Amino acid sequence: QVQLVESGGGLVQAGGSLRLSCAASGSTFRINRMHWYRQPPGKQREWVAVISRDGSTSYADSVKERFTISRDNAKNTMYLQMNSLEPDDTAVYYCNAPVLTGSLLKNYWGQGTQVTVSS
Repeated sequence: QVQLVESGGGLVQAGGSLRLSCAASGSTFRINRMHWYRQPPGKQREWVAVISRDGSTSYADSVKERFTISRDNAKNTMYLQMNSLEPDDTAVYYCNAPVLTGSLLKNYWGQGTQVTVSS
């Protein structure tokens, strides 16, 4: 079992910055990749970024050059530094960890943290 808890959301003006955190607990040794997703109001959840245990990263085009994903394996925590925020970044942000145990893949999700960007 893995538990994920996000924090760091809030209200910010356009052009501002926020840093989200995702703290993992439980069987964290089973986690390789960790993802950030977001769900804008009235829209489907969309993928934002991914980071592997070795630090390799990938980003959605909409956030590339503005967002930076990172992780501290010793603290079992993942981060999302969000700069140059835009109103379209308004969403509930979720962290995700797909865990493969034998042949069974289970997706773990946090409860989400609200990010609101005002124009």
